[in-house]
Parts: sequence; structure tokens; C-alpha cells
Amino acid sequence: MRAVEAFFEKTGGPEVIQWREVDLPAPGPGEVLLRQQAVGLNYIDTYFRTGLYPSALPAGLGFEAAGVIEAVGAGVADLKPGDRVAYSGNPGAYASARIVPAAALFALPEGISAEIAAAALLKGATTEFLAERCAPLGPGEWALVPAAAGGVGLLLVQWLTARGVRVIGTVGSPDKAALASGAGAELVLDSADPDLAAKVREATGGNGVRVSYDGVGAATWTASLASLARRGTLVSFGNAGGAVTGVNLGVLAQHGSLYVTRPTMFDYYREPAERAAGAAKLWEMITSGKVKVTVGQTYPLSEAAQAHRDLEARKTTGSTLLLP
Repeated sequence: MRAVEAFFEKTGGPEVIQWREVDLPAPGPGEVLLRQQAVGLNYIDTYFRTGLYPSALPAGLGFEAAGVIEAVGAGVADLKPGDRVAYSGNPGAYASARIVPAAALFALPEGISAEIAAAALLKGATTEFLAERCAPLGPGEWALVPAAAGGVGLLLVQWLTARGVRVIGTVGSPDKAALASGAGAELVLDSADPDLAAKVREATGGNGVRVSYDGVGAATWTASLASLARRGTLVSFGNAGGAVTGVNLGVLAQHGSLYVTRPTMFDYYREPAERAAGAAKLWEMITSGKVKVTVGQTYPLSEAAQAHRDLEARKTTGSTLLLP
């Protein structure tokens, strides 16, 4: 099969993204040939493109997609041509077709389209491990979700609300505030408000939130710390607002014996059993209607550079798809 794929030979802005045509061979042992129907755009894609996360060059872009299997290699017993599948965590997803390890694939149940899977798998799996395993909260407890109208943010607000958690979201515009409120946030605050932490404490009876699920990073680090309850937890899982560096552990004591963790999805989806359980929970939350996936915008795959520009300029809401 002939395919188009993105790559970059040097790190930098969206302009470093290049395209090439390749002839794909038959899949080898343990592999499948996948015709991709939708590719997910994630902020982590920009980290590799800019060099924040180092990679060997030249390198492919993208970590998640969904499509239909065209052929399988030797030893692949549980998948066959025509099966609908998705994956996350395999670099090089910006492609019309590609060879993928069969072990990386998740079968799609009825009711989950390729578009929903590509929009939700990496963000949804991130949401699942954050809410269910990394820092689970129970009914009536308070959580802060910075960037509550983003791809993970909208899913996380809904997921936490389904668990009975009371959610405070922060956003950067009135339009995004409406999205966060619609997802279930009890209170939505302006992320640039200098009194944000004080308003969080006021809403929580002076106590602060038990957890801040912070995917923004440096730009919200101080506000997240100041918003936490005594012995609360700051889950710093992203760098959209800059990487958090030079952390003084004494600050955690000053704010009330706080906990901080910097998790990645890949450490929560390493073993086959936990991968299967996490994906099953995600599909159940979507098909039950507890979590609705918002595809805020789509771009032709060939316009990936523009999609990166819009993502970094915070012009996007919800999930973004690149369509081959």
C-alpha cells in the first residue's frame, strides 16, 4: 500500500513538518497493515516537534489514530482484515496508512467510530488513569481542573462529575467557560484571575481542593499549589503552559504538606491487563453517555502544521482530528 506520512528533520515551529510518500511492505510477524481513517492531535505532538521531548531525527509525528486493518502478519491470532481498531503511544501516527504492532491495538466496540476513537483514546486513557488510578476522588470531594475546556479537560470534568466529584474549572475565555460548565464544572474561573486561588478557597469553604489535575504546567503551577487543601495532591501531567522546573520542595510544606506527582499515561498502560482494563473503562464511559467526546475542529491531514499553530495559540476546543 502506498501512504503519505509526516516527519521532521529538525526541531522547531510547525514549519518543520514535512511530508513524503512511502510504499508500505506486507506486515511482518506480529504486525498489521492499518488504513487510517482519523488521526488524533495532542499537545504532546508539539513537545516532540519543538524538541522539549528529545527524539532521534528524522522522526515521525503523532501518537494515536484509528482505522481498518488491511492485512495481518504471521502470528497475529486475535485480529483480522476488516477489524476496526485504534492505538495510542506509537510515534508516527500522522499517516494515511502504516504498519503497527498488533499488541498496540485496541479493538473498537460497536458505537465507537474511528473519529471518536482517534479523538478520545490518548486523551481518554489519560483521563481514565488520572481519575481512576492516579488520584481518585470520591463523591463530594473538590477538584481543580485548569484548562477545563481543552481536550483532556472536557473529558476529565465529565469523568470526575460522574464520580460525584465537585469540579472547579479554569479557562481563558467566555466561550470556553460555557463549554466547561456544560461538561459539569460547578464553578468556572478565569485562568488569568490574580485572585483565582482565593476564589477556589472561598468556594470550598476555605479548605481548598483535594486534587488539582494540572495539564498546563508552569503557567498554573503557583495557582494550583495555592488552591490545594492541606495534604492535597497536585497532579502535573502536561506542559502546555511551559515545563515546571526548579521545584523547591519546601514550598510543598509551606502550602500544607502537599503531594506532587508527574505521571505519564505510558506508565499506567504498560501491562496488557491494565491496558485492557483502562480501555474497557473508557469505552464504557463513552457508550453509557457519562462522557461525551467533543471534536471541536477537524483538519485535512495535509494541514497538520496549521493545526499545530492553532493548538499552540489556544484557538482550539475539545479534541482535534486530522483526516487522511
